[in-house]
Amino acid sequence: MFPYLSTLFKIAAISLLVGAGLSFVNVTAEDLLASVGLSPLELWIYMLEFRDWAIPNMVLGSFIVVPVWLVIYLFRPPRAG
Repeated sequence: MFPYLSTLFKIAAISLLVGAGLSFVNVTAEDLLASVGLSPLELWIYMLEFRDWAIPNMVLGSFIVVPVWLVIYLFRPPRAG
């Protein structure tokens, strides 16, 4: 568990440093989005549409994946040690 937290902390720290550097040279998130043809509102709408698509498909897939995983987990040989 700790390697995951360490990785998340490193990503957050590097993101903060890069964001501060970009802010220092007067680059904003809106500037970067505009350079690829998006506005913050459009990005938010795309994120909501992705969420509305992804969650039902994840639930649907879990109806197959979770029982298969459970059967494999229950029938694998015990670990030595």
